[in-house]
Amino acid sequence: MSLLIDGYNLLHATDIFGEGAGAGSFQRSREALLAFLTTSLNESERLRATIVFDASDAPPGLPNHYKVEGLTVIFARDYPDADALLEEIIEDHAAPRGLLVVSSDHRVQRAARRRGAKRIDSDRWYSEIWQRRVDLRRQQQQSIPDKPVGKLSASEIAYWVEQFEMSDDAPSMPPSPKDEDQRPSGEIDNPFPPGYGEDLIDGNEF
Repeated sequence: MSLLIDGYNLLHATDIFGEGAGAGSFQRSREALLAFLTTSLNESERLRATIVFDASDAPPGLPNHYKVEGLTVIFARDYPDADALLEEIIEDHAAPRGLLVVSSDHRVQRAARRRGAKRIDSDRWYSEIWQRRVDLRRQQQQSIPDKPVGKLSASEIAYWVEQFEMSDDAPSMPPSPKDEDQRPSGEIDNPFPPGYGEDLIDGNEF
């Protein structure tokens, strides 16, 4: 389905605002809206979508129409307002029954109804697109695997080393110097095997 958007009508129905104030703030808001659309519509939708803005706030130097990520942007420079151009696009559309017009303006909606095109208020369409973004983000988060793949991080390696050290099957370790200090005083380990040197004692007296 083709998509025709009343640009400033949609902008006023959203909470999208460009950063900063003063001169150029309206242009930044328009650019923020275009960024929202290009990241919310898939490639197929962008290629069949057109957004129309009034020419009174059109940035100098830009052509009457251009594309952003496949989305067609038109400024109504040769028309009294954007509504007049939207009406003309609707009237001249080759397959109006396959057209969805996004606008809350009654004049534009009447033009869409005359041609049998679908129409939707800007605020409702914006809410639907925003909810679709939320659902997509939720699906992406749910698709993340529970177990990590690839190389282990340093913290993961330390965790598994600790688990192996605590295992009952781990080999016994030699006593630490601290364990040696806990033996009864005066007890000294004999470095020789049992019976070593007894033959010398029995056969030789000094």
